[in-house]
Amino acid sequence: MRKSYVLDGLCCPNCAAKIERRVAALEGVSGAVVDFSAQKLMIEAEEIGTVEGRDPGQWDDLIARVGGIIKQIEPAITLRDAALPPQRDAAKGAARGTAKDAVPVKTWLRRISLGLGMALFAAGMVFDNVSSIYIPDLPPFMRFALFLASYLLVGGEVLVRAAKNIARGEIFDENFLMGIATIGAFAIKEFPEGAAVMIFYQIGEAFQNYAVGRSRKSISALMDIRPDYANLKTAAGLERVSPETVRVGDFIVVKPGEKIPLDGVVAEGFSALDTSALTGESLPRDVEPGNAVLSGSINASGLLTIEVTKGFGESTVSKILDLVQNAGSKKSVTENFITKFARYYTPAVVFAAVALAVFPPLFLPGATFAAWINRALVFLVVSCPCALVISIPLSFFGGIGGASRNGILIKGSNYLEALTNVDTVVFDKTGTLTRGVFSVTKIVPADGLTAEQLLSYAAHAEAHSNHPIALSIRNAYRKELDDAATGPYEEIAGKGVSVRVGEDAVLAGNAKLLEAAQIAVSAEAVSAATEPGTVVYVAVNGVFAGYLVIADELKADAKQAVADLRAIGVKRIAMLTGDSRAVGENIAHRIGLDTVFAELLPHQKVEQLEALEQSKSGPGKLVFVGDGINDAPVLARSDVGIAMGGVGSDAAIEAADVVLMTDEPSKIAGAIRIARRTRTIVWQNIIFALSVKGVILVMGALGIATMWEAVFGDVGVALIAVLNAMRVSAFRAKGK
Repeated sequence: MRKSYVLDGLCCPNCAAKIERRVAALEGVSGAVVDFSAQKLMIEAEEIGTVEGRDPGQWDDLIARVGGIIKQIEPAITLRDAALPPQRDAAKGAARGTAKDAVPVKTWLRRISLGLGMALFAAGMVFDNVSSIYIPDLPPFMRFALFLASYLLVGGEVLVRAAKNIARGEIFDENFLMGIATIGAFAIKEFPEGAAVMIFYQIGEAFQNYAVGRSRKSISALMDIRPDYANLKTAAGLERVSPETVRVGDFIVVKPGEKIPLDGVVAEGFSALDTSALTGESLPRDVEPGNAVLSGSINASGLLTIEVTKGFGESTVSKILDLVQNAGSKKSVTENFITKFARYYTPAVVFAAVALAVFPPLFLPGATFAAWINRALVFLVVSCPCALVISIPLSFFGGIGGASRNGILIKGSNYLEALTNVDTVVFDKTGTLTRGVFSVTKIVPADGLTAEQLLSYAAHAEAHSNHPIALSIRNAYRKELDDAATGPYEEIAGKGVSVRVGEDAVLAGNAKLLEAAQIAVSAEAVSAATEPGTVVYVAVNGVFAGYLVIADELKADAKQAVADLRAIGVKRIAMLTGDSRAVGENIAHRIGLDTVFAELLPHQKVEQLEALEQSKSGPGKLVFVGDGINDAPVLARSDVGIAMGGVGSDAAIEAADVVLMTDEPSKIAGAIRIARRTRTIVWQNIIFALSVKGVILVMGALGIATMWEAVFGDVGVALIAVLNAMRVSAFRAKGK
């Protein structure tokens, strides 16, 4: 069993890491992940609630224990089931406009304390500079009292949190580091520095929290596609209901400007749909009765009546929301490394600070404890790894959000990271590189018949078949079929059909059908078997009448997709298909593939993919792109599986790691570009944060850097890194 919970009030990345470790260690929990960017906790406990007869209260007991852990680590965090809406305080909303916009009393108290503390600090600085000149008789404790009052007003909350955490055994966090550093400054009578460090720390934290909040909102806005209601058509008229209550087969009405709440088929009306939130495409899509429509699209013009084909839980909008919101549960290698790094880095720097404060005064002549303690305090202030622990998950989360805005759904930051190093891309054919829609590409009648007559015979012969080839022939005919003119119909397995059309006996099928009837075909018709596509031979009254070629059309951007992949450095591009070798090689030649493997069964595709994996020359990743049910095993076996989400099967989408909502293969290169840009931002933050902190640590040890530089090395670096991470969500995929 797996469930998601919202951690309302989570603003500390170290707290997030501690909650994740402690919850994962609980008995019965097989996995736990905290997504700091989305403020979510994902818990997996397969042994709970899945065995018949097991106490159903076990899950509730587990969540109670999880809640206890969270309260121990950070009492301000509230645990809420992600499936439930947040609780809103109506009274506060009435008092301040809306509950959403209301500022909590606690926040106002913080702001007032910070303002008073800054005012007292300013008074202390004035006292420091002018008292000796103008008021020489003022007692010295006044200076201490002003800075101490300023310090307690601004940093009292930090000290209380640090004390509570120490009591719970949670020592090495930013509250402890800032508390011990500033108390140390007061101990060596550096009162202005102690108070100033706390003030700038609190100001920096406020800006940092604001930036993180803005980043979360900008990313969430990309997924603002969840419908609020559905206009259900009933006998009494239209009723506004929750989309979750609408059933398959119900009819809903969507007015101009409203979101389509559920997947369905247009029953009445004509309109243009804005699908940009789903696909990233700005051009509207025209729909009419009989067309399928996806939830999350916006009805731009006409009134539509839609027959619902999927419940809300299975609808496109629900799947997209689930994919994007839960993407943080699959962390990248870099995220996991930084989490472990931060766990050991902070204690190491703290112990280094202790050594710096104690050993030099003992062994260096002329060294004083006050001077070296001051240097050690610089270590403590700069040691917090928040810049990395906050900005890196935000970068990956922003990359996933930016990709989703382009119609590319990536199921986790681990897959986003894997896309940065793609060595080989392997395509399926039908529905991936081709449209998956067959059409008649050639009509060659025998002597004495016109192309229209041959097509008429073939269309009537295929009148009762639902095979895609039969449908393509009837679509090419574009006329009403005369059922009265069609006589006895017989389907000959593996060969074709035999039917009477008017007074004529017609055979339509492959070469084996005519061979069994001992009907000779022309030399041109025999050579047609090597053409890309399926050849349908037609005979009338025992005489060869001609043939038709039916082929799957290439997608408009298939060739561009291959060119874009080569342009970004993909070394090998191949195709696996169950179609004939002639068809596969023709397509490979037309779009520039390196290799094609044809006439493969599903299990043979897996075998061939494994052979390609083994033949790779380096550590690069292998990507498979497919759309059908038979592609699910190959999608699951590849390093990164990419499915076509528009026409792709549900099985393929479930098995894939990345879903292309527009079915455009050219977006694969766009996904790789976004992944690489995200990686660039991540490494910019890592290098910047570690470099600045390293320089300040060295300068602090040498006595050059003061507490002011240390504050910048902590809060300033974290703020810059977060702002840099916010750029990721604005990336657009190019070369579509």
